[in-house]
Amino acid sequence: MYHKTIPYRIFNVCNTILLLLIAICCVLPVWHVLAVSFSAKAAADGNLVSLWPVGFTTVAYEKTLNNPVFLGSIWVSLQRTVIGTVLTLVLACLAAYPLSKETYAFRGRNIYAWLFVFTMIFNGGLVPFYVVIQKLHLVDSFWVLVLPGAVNVWLTILLLNFFRGVPKELEEAALIDGAGHFKTLFKIYLPVSLPALATLGLFSIVFHWNSWFDGLLYLNDKTDYPLATFLQTVIVQRDMSSMSFNPKELELLSQTTVRASQIFLGALPVIIIYPFLQKYFVKGLVLGSVKE
Repeated sequence: MYHKTIPYRIFNVCNTILLLLIAICCVLPVWHVLAVSFSAKAAADGNLVSLWPVGFTTVAYEKTLNNPVFLGSIWVSLQRTVIGTVLTLVLACLAAYPLSKETYAFRGRNIYAWLFVFTMIFNGGLVPFYVVIQKLHLVDSFWVLVLPGAVNVWLTILLLNFFRGVPKELEEAALIDGAGHFKTLFKIYLPVSLPALATLGLFSIVFHWNSWFDGLLYLNDKTDYPLATFLQTVIVQRDMSSMSFNPKELELLSQTTVRASQIFLGALPVIIIYPFLQKYFVKGLVLGSVKE
């Protein structure tokens, strides 16, 4: 009966309209970039493109996909995203499982928990962090993109709260049957935590794919840049030195359309992955928020 009341119907209509407007505001910029990337040089340089391509052409994508530096940056980002996400999830599981126990089962649990929280609030600053990276000989190394952020405390705390919601009876039954903690984690906790792991994986994927500052700070060779760092140099710094244009291409190509094509291709993998994880993402938003 509550769902049939007039106030609820008014709220439902207003809420739907508001969410639809927000969705349109999120989609329109991406759609505009896509339209610019398929537009002719004169229209793009003259800011004549709105939501539909003007003088449809694919030369910007042909030039972008033939750029070895751009393709190399995609490969670096793919490696970073896959390795970084797997490593983050593994370490988050190994840290969240013991921290989800009560203090009588894990002595010193509160000390470790506060150490994790401390790292979220305080840090040594950029210069000391760079010195540590340098002393570890990670500068100009692929692993500088993965190892410094391997332990994500925020994701660990989210998973910790989810583990606390797993019925204790499942763990007790496993321990009675002779299972150790590692077997309990991998056979009991992880199978029932797939929505949480998918959500945390999505967070980690977006973080690694969009992270650009660490590549700009720790990598000196542009061929080692991940995609986000490469796009930052091209779009913000307007550095097109990685691409060469012959006179014929200059008649057809615009730096605006090339940048637009690179932006869209850079966002495309996340756009493709998100729909497959979205059903887990909705449930994962309330990780550990409901307790009996």
